[in-house]
Amino acid sequence: MYLNCHTYFSLRYGTLSPEELVQLAASLKVNTLILTDINNSTGILDFVKACREKDITPIAGIEFRRNNRPFYTGIATNNEGFRELNSFLTHHNLTKKTLPDIAPFFKHCYVIYPFGTRTPEQLNDNEYAGIRHRELTRLISSPFHNRQDKLVVWQPITFRNRAGYDLHRHLRAIDNNILLSQLQPHDLASETEWFVAPDKLKAAFNDYPQIIQTTQQLIKNCSINFDFTSVKNKQTFTGSRADDRLLLEKLAFEGMIYRYGSQNRTARERVEKELDIINNLGFAAYFLITWDMIRYSLSRKFYHVGRGSGANSVVAYCLKITDVDPIELNLYFERFLNPKRTSPPDFDIDYSWREREEVQDYLFKRYGKEHTALLGAMSTFQGKSIIRELGKVYGLPKEEIDQLTEHPQGKYQDSVAKKIFTIGAMMNNFPNLRTIHAGGILISEEPLTCYTALDMPPKGFPTTQWDMYVAEDIGFEKLDILSQRGIGHIKECAEIVLKNRSVNIDVHQVDAFKKDKLVKDLLRRGETIGCFYIESPAMHGLLKKLHCDNYLTLVAASSIIRPGVAKSGMMREYIFRYHNPDKFTYLHPVMKEQLKETYGVMVYQEDVLKVCHHFAGLDLADADVLRRAMSGKYRSKKEFQRIVDKFFENCKTKGYPDNLTKEVWRQIESFAGYSFSKAHSASYAVESFQSLYLKAHYPREFMVAVINNFGGFYHTSVYVNEARRWGAVIHPPCVNHSAFLTSIIGTDLYLGFIHIQNIEKQLAKQIPQERAFRGDFVSLDDFIQRTGAGREQMILLIRIGAFRFLQKTKAELLWEVHMLLSQNEPKVETQPLFAPPRKHYQLPELIQGTVEDAYDEMELLGFPVSCTMFDLLQTKFRGALTAGELNKHIGKRVRMIGQLVTIKYVRTVRKETMHFATFFDHQGEFFDTTHFPPSLRAYPFKGYGMYLILGKIVEEFGFPSIEVEKMAKLPIMPDPRGS
Repeated sequence: MYLNCHTYFSLRYGTLSPEELVQLAASLKVNTLILTDINNSTGILDFVKACREKDITPIAGIEFRRNNRPFYTGIATNNEGFRELNSFLTHHNLTKKTLPDIAPFFKHCYVIYPFGTRTPEQLNDNEYAGIRHRELTRLISSPFHNRQDKLVVWQPITFRNRAGYDLHRHLRAIDNNILLSQLQPHDLASETEWFVAPDKLKAAFNDYPQIIQTTQQLIKNCSINFDFTSVKNKQTFTGSRADDRLLLEKLAFEGMIYRYGSQNRTARERVEKELDIINNLGFAAYFLITWDMIRYSLSRKFYHVGRGSGANSVVAYCLKITDVDPIELNLYFERFLNPKRTSPPDFDIDYSWREREEVQDYLFKRYGKEHTALLGAMSTFQGKSIIRELGKVYGLPKEEIDQLTEHPQGKYQDSVAKKIFTIGAMMNNFPNLRTIHAGGILISEEPLTCYTALDMPPKGFPTTQWDMYVAEDIGFEKLDILSQRGIGHIKECAEIVLKNRSVNIDVHQVDAFKKDKLVKDLLRRGETIGCFYIESPAMHGLLKKLHCDNYLTLVAASSIIRPGVAKSGMMREYIFRYHNPDKFTYLHPVMKEQLKETYGVMVYQEDVLKVCHHFAGLDLADADVLRRAMSGKYRSKKEFQRIVDKFFENCKTKGYPDNLTKEVWRQIESFAGYSFSKAHSASYAVESFQSLYLKAHYPREFMVAVINNFGGFYHTSVYVNEARRWGAVIHPPCVNHSAFLTSIIGTDLYLGFIHIQNIEKQLAKQIPQERAFRGDFVSLDDFIQRTGAGREQMILLIRIGAFRFLQKTKAELLWEVHMLLSQNEPKVETQPLFAPPRKHYQLPELIQGTVEDAYDEMELLGFPVSCTMFDLLQTKFRGALTAGELNKHIGKRVRMIGQLVTIKYVRTVRKETMHFATFFDHQGEFFDTTHFPPSLRAYPFKGYGMYLILGKIVEEFGFPSIEVEKMAKLPIMPDPRGS
């Protein structure tokens, strides 16, 4: 009898989760339920699972609306009908066509129109009108009076009770971006859209038995079912499982010879073992589809990094999906794929941010849009954002909203504030927007519309309406195609080196890079600015504390740097044990047996599995669920708690003291949520070594590539400083030397036009193109004639010094351009055959200074180029020591001058704020500072700039830093441009 139920997946409309909806129905002994969320089928699979648990028959449907107005509701008679509804909605989402007023003919669906919008004669055999009990009084004068067989009971479900209706109102105001008081009746659901007991609902229609009978017959004719156990991915690559098996074996053994040679017995045995598991579990096609994608990208000369648990596989290594040797690192394949693993495996493949979409496009064209989609994700209402949204619907001023968000624990007497917090608590974690997973792609055997409707977000590829959790539940293995800047700068650096030094680098010779003396020295000294994953101040410090100079130590460092580990104290403990392997005691003999390689510290996700399995006696399936739940990749809190309880029960049964069990659990908690798998860390370390090699041998070209790929840990100015440290001569943009991006000629680094604030992109690209076509520019007049640059753009270029080759001051050039151009003069569309002569004017001598240039550069680039920030200081003092001398003066108080690079904000146990900061000195060398709460309160940071620092030099494992006692921001020379 409930043909029109909504969940909170009817975004900013519904108020119940699928599980809550089903629980309510079960409490009223409802035996059949129909979910019809608005313009989506996101919740259907969760709904079906929940119905199974409560022995309720689920039925699937979609309510189709346009501009808040309901047009019709489709109810699937079976799975094929569900596909029809999804396909219909998908078509309109992908083509951006508006939904029609009248539903098309569906072979396997019923269509229900709102009462009063269609007459009986206009309805097809599978179409009906839904009538609410309060509308029955209109029936006597309706065309349906004599055609009650075309009517069905209509009792929509949107909320639980009056409080739910209140929540619904607030959600509708947020959705419409209006005040609560501005809501109109058509914006809202009816106040009575909650569960009415079946007997009571039936009683309301007692005088209309035909309507009840029609409704019951419709329900009886409908059902839906899903198989949650089988794999839904494309089942074969070649069209036959047998052929897939043969092809995978052929490729794996050919790759084995390439990677290990033909006589490596260990590799052969490992490949044979993995192939058995892959084939027995039915994942040959998954490996081959990934291999095919890699083959395509290699043919396009795209760089990639295969990482994640997939890097545990020797077969993946042989197929060139990954570049990590699992045998060298003693990685076990079962971490990636094993019969007891509770989740399907996935490959994480990184590409350059410039090339990822081309790889995605290949997959869509290779397997078709019916079978390929990006994986969706769900953005939810969280924390402060809820308060801000609710504050807006009450019309609160920004200051009051800020007060509520910053002090949510305050004792507010105001009724509006109380209401905001009450409603906010109710909508916490509610779905807000459908978005896109960071990189997941699904390739299915059956059309994806068998399981979901598809959206077309701005990304330009069809996207599922549900997320990775639902995908996993129904049996999809996603393929993660991700992008990162690190790969981009590695590839671009190799191209720049070839152009600037005529050296062709093979960046895939990682084994040679691991043994390179310059690379080892760079790593040991922490000279990692610009290098993938290891350039942050925290990583720089960790590498120096470990005295890291080899691949295996870097692999470990890549995992223990993760959040949570330092907080638990285990990072410091690892460093101590690394340097003092004979001066610590293992917590338990199992720790020594299983974690000897990492000195008894859980460094990798595999270590968490080992401890849960060997110490606490959990089976591998439960241990994996525990790991994934702590990483936020498992939804069932009930299942998670069951395993936690089992962990403690098993430890008690084994006779462990409570304090030992609690300490092991504390360490598991600190690592499990943040640590990498060893294979993942190893993949990152490979990329780090590629970066290190390029920086060690071609530092200037490397920094240019880093600058051009943006997205690094630091601001561009830090990378420019690093290039200067390594011998580059830095030049501001120049119309006769610069390109759109930054470039290097010999040791001369020319910043690209892209860095000039407010420069038009078209002009920035046109300048180097025009120069390549017709030669260097010889004058302002020549530049204007050839590019058609307007007055404002010319002023920008002059102020940044882009015409300095003319050997005139900026003031002279600005006078000249004002003479040549009027403000509204149109751009030149065609080039004259002979340029007409221009008048020339004699100007008095005008003076331009370095300080003026620096201020222009800071305004237009964000940092000075003609000089450094130290050159602009009013004081000549440059600090008592340089960063490189700190280690010689441990324990002494010292005054230092530094340019602030970055700040890390940390909350102490007492909920106070402290900072870790990084500066560089006048030589461009980095040093770190610690600002404890008392010092920070008395001497806070006042934005980026130059600081005088007084503090004590301390060290930890040979790494010096300064504990700051006092600090003051230093003034720089005033801006002379206004005088």
